[in-house]
Amino acid sequence: MYRLFLGKISTLSLTALPPVLAEQVPEGKRRDAWIAGRALLCHAVSPLPDIRYGDQGKPGFDDSHALWFNLSHSGDNIALLLSDVGPVGCDIEALRPRPQWQQLANATFTVNEHARIEREAEEHRLNAFWRIWTRKEAMVKQRGGSAWQIVSFDSTAPQNLHLSDLQHEGLSLAVCTPTLFSVSDKVIERVG
Repeated sequence: MYRLFLGKISTLSLTALPPVLAEQVPEGKRRDAWIAGRALLCHAVSPLPDIRYGDQGKPGFDDSHALWFNLSHSGDNIALLLSDVGPVGCDIEALRPRPQWQQLANATFTVNEHARIEREAEEHRLNAFWRIWTRKEAMVKQRGGSAWQIVSFDSTAPQNLHLSDLQHEGLSLAVCTPTLFSVSDKVIERVG
């Protein structure tokens, strides 16, 4: 089973968290996104198991719980992918101008990914960039890796994993799962 949640940080960050989480709230610019992510987790899983961090900092539940999750945020949007099948990754990005997107693609995309962009009409290439970028990020996050590893992943060849993506309402959303899961607007649970 996979469940995909989408919410607004500005709303979810106002949620009162359980005392054990309230004690862990970080200070700084990531505070609201952290609170929103924990609010989404509390909405999806009750009671919320203890959260531990992997070697590269990926949060997850301890080994006694057969649940996996991944969070991603961009602007005011936050996504949570929850699984009882195995480790998952998700990435969300606001579809927005990125003046240097071609240089970033040249530094991080594979030959196959460049070919996908080249097949698009010029006016659709930026959205194709965002589609590939979120797919690559979802792959990295599924494995618990860090952003600098993105160059090692080819979104056209997920190797025993499944990728699905959706561009809708100004967002590019991608998921990486161990079994087939197709993202559509109908499977997204909106919270907050």
